[in-house]
Amino acid sequence: MAENLLAQESELYIYADAAKNTEAQHEVNTLRDYLKDIRGFKTIHIRLRENNLGVDENIIQGVTEVIAERGKAIVLEDDLVTSPWFLTYMNEALNFYENEPKVASIHGYVYPLDPPLKEAFFLKGADCWGWATWKRAWDLFERDGQLLLDQILQRGLQQEFEFEGTYPYLRALAEQAAGNTKEWDIRWYATAFLADMVTLYPGQSLVSNIGHDSSGTHCAASTVYDVELRQTHVNVETAVKPDREAYLAFADFLRNLPSNQASAPKGLLSRSFKKLKTMLRSKGSTKPV
Repeated sequence: MAENLLAQESELYIYADAAKNTEAQHEVNTLRDYLKDIRGFKTIHIRLRENNLGVDENIIQGVTEVIAERGKAIVLEDDLVTSPWFLTYMNEALNFYENEPKVASIHGYVYPLDPPLKEAFFLKGADCWGWATWKRAWDLFERDGQLLLDQILQRGLQQEFEFEGTYPYLRALAEQAAGNTKEWDIRWYATAFLADMVTLYPGQSLVSNIGHDSSGTHCAASTVYDVELRQTHVNVETAVKPDREAYLAFADFLRNLPSNQASAPKGLLSRSFKKLKTMLRSKGSTKPV
């Protein structure tokens, strides 16, 4: 990200988690030595965790701490590569939509869609591969996955939440609610979705996720999410409402994913699906999941 056009004007906060076991200690030490040599930013703040929090809690606490101090934050995990225009897009959008209460966040990644969508658009909810938000929105973040799940079921929003039933977001939320996973991003998506808030996306991705090589915590090996990064400026001004064309394009992309490329918890989906059907019957819902 140091090659971004605004990098030298940006303050960088790094949250390095502690080793989860003795086997991971060497790699953690190597990473922490590397962090000392990072250059190219206005200021660099390195926060070394003394105890292992895990990726999800480390992100939640890190975002909360930076937003409490700065009022807003641009968030990247360590497996994301950005276009040189990423920070420009993020900062311009953060400034332009800062006082628009319906906007939950700004997102930098978009699926490799063909044909591409318009230059910038909104979708309901929130996302997690290179994003930004403000205190007013992050204060709404709901940690209780069960509460979020109950609201989606009670309001009959399962189909919309899962992009016309094309991706198992509801089951991912159910697994988190049951304590089988700790995923923060499904709760962030559900929080913004239930608040009827929207997130801005670029028509062509400004972020590439290189974590789909089996080495990460949540993602299996895959090339289906690979993108060509946009190398030009993005006009962030667009109507603040969900874009139906983009919603359907996302649904088509997700519908055509190979069955083994869904990022939701894999070994637990069957059991979760049975549990959800039981919950739906008990609540009298007729919407499919």
